[in-house]
Amino acid sequence: MKPQVIGISGSPIKNSNTDRAIQTVLSHTQLETEFIKLSKRRVQPCIACLGCTRDNVCKVKDDFQEIAEKVKFAGALVVGGYPPYGSIDGFTKAFLERLFSLRHQNGLNRGKLAVTVVTGIGRGAPGLEEASNQLQHALTLEGMEV
Repeated sequence: MKPQVIGISGSPIKNSNTDRAIQTVLSHTQLETEFIKLSKRRVQPCIACLGCTRDNVCKVKDDFQEIAEKVKFAGALVVGGYPPYGSIDGFTKAFLERLFSLRHQNGLNRGKLAVTVVTGIGRGAPGLEEASNQLQHALTLEGMEV
């Protein structure tokens, strides 16, 4: 059975606050879910080759293709990251960039539900709001309902 909700964590820390928050959301869906830790996968940034424009298949050879297949069939995503240096982390950013490949033909993510999770240390941790806005904006560009 394909997961209905995919949880994606950009935190490289084992059992991080981000991981636990995403997994808590997944556990409350009462649907088939899958959790993906990006630091355990190889997902490069988009190289803007535009090879995906005809068929919505990214041509960069790494682990994104496997993740993209799961994302295509899921009804919802829970995407989380953290804000080093005041913006969303690199693992999450690379994943978000690669979602571009699913947008060209029929906007494959349009209408999906999305939940964002951004964690940091302390109240008003630098970049929490900015990272949250970046994550929400990227998923909204994909046509998702955040």
